[in-house]
Amino acid sequence: MPADDAAQAADPLLEAPEPSAEATTQASRSSGAASKHAVTARTKARRRAIEILFEADQKGLLRPSRDGDRFRAADRLRDLALERAVHSANHTEAPAYAREILAGLADHLAEVDDAIEDYAQEWTLARMPAVDRAIARIAVWEIVYNDDVDGPVAVDEAMTLARILSTDDSPRYLGGLLGRVVDLADTLR
Repeated sequence: MPADDAAQAADPLLEAPEPSAEATTQASRSSGAASKHAVTARTKARRRAIEILFEADQKGLLRPSRDGDRFRAADRLRDLALERAVHSANHTEAPAYAREILAGLADHLAEVDDAIEDYAQEWTLARMPAVDRAIARIAVWEIVYNDDVDGPVAVDEAMTLARILSTDDSPRYLGGLLGRVVDLADTLR
């Protein structure tokens, strides 16, 4: 077993079973998103990850602790993600890709936040709307740390989710921010 596969197998966030293809198909028929964007399983997983990140943010779990240890925020995110992977308001398990996103973010939260702070022109992370922070965190993680997702795809998905979940200005702003991250992704690894 390759080292990456062994690390994933040991991560409890990634161990919950994937919903059946029939359940995924039925859920996609009933979701009815008001957009022209095709709603894929990964789009749904990203949205679920956004919901969990938003919850963590609203609970103050992603802020550095009083002693300034930013890495405790990653531990708090991992704990909430573990809980939400199985127990959620809609009583469904989080999709495998949502768990992968959250595990990856927990591993790289400080670096992802630093990249956002560095390339968010005239905005601090704290000043961004919480949903935009969640979308940006996921997209930056995908661009920099997930080799399975092309940068332009991550940007497009982020802009689509911002159109659905955030303000009218958010897609354009996130597109600019994430475009800079795509251009510099190799230097951020």
